[in-house]
Amino acid sequence: MSAGSRILIVDDEPQIRRVVKTALVANGYQAFEARSGEEALEVVRAENPEVVLLDMNMPGMGGMAACRAIRAITDAAIIVLSVREGERDKIEALDSGADDYITKPFNVNELMARIRANLRRLPTQTEEVFTVSDQLVVDFAKRRVIANGQQVRLTPKEFDLLQYLLLNANKPIAHRKLLQTIWGPDYGGEVEYLRVFVSQLRKKIEIDPAHPRFILTEPWVGYRFVLPSKS
Repeated sequence: MSAGSRILIVDDEPQIRRVVKTALVANGYQAFEARSGEEALEVVRAENPEVVLLDMNMPGMGGMAACRAIRAITDAAIIVLSVREGERDKIEALDSGADDYITKPFNVNELMARIRANLRRLPTQTEEVFTVSDQLVVDFAKRRVIANGQQVRLTPKEFDLLQYLLLNANKPIAHRKLLQTIWGPDYGGEVEYLRVFVSQLRKKIEIDPAHPRFILTEPWVGYRFVLPSKS
């Protein structure tokens, strides 16, 4: 699963790149390096990494701009590394296309656990194509979504979240259950992750994201995917 996976380290501090690369190689990963957002884009195009470890504080292209640019060209998991620990900073990073957020200084074992969690994918379902309505069709096998007659691009975590909600349709699912299913057992309190990812999903699959038809909020609980009535 994770053995041999390609990981890109984007950080302008050589000692951080060195420490992280040593840990990655010791855990069986292939490690690549970039010193800036601009260089990261070149490496992403050349090496097609599965995970990008992205520092937010680098000279040149800003961290958020780099995150958006990387997300525009790859479905790789993006894990942001930042000294900022405020909720607003996390939400801005997730909104820019990141899948996860780690505050510096971090423990290398925690970083490895986060990488493993972001390499996880929910298993493909036996029912290959799920037609929710004329408005929404989800192809589990190809991990493809058609919304309002057009194919929409979801990040891997967005697709996993949609798939899990859909396969548990009409049932309220708690925040903690969603986080631990999609990101892994070490998660549970990162409710801001869900708020951002659900918001992004609604923008991509709902006709009116402000008044969603499919993904509804269960106050104080979590979320529910509502299948349209066939009557």
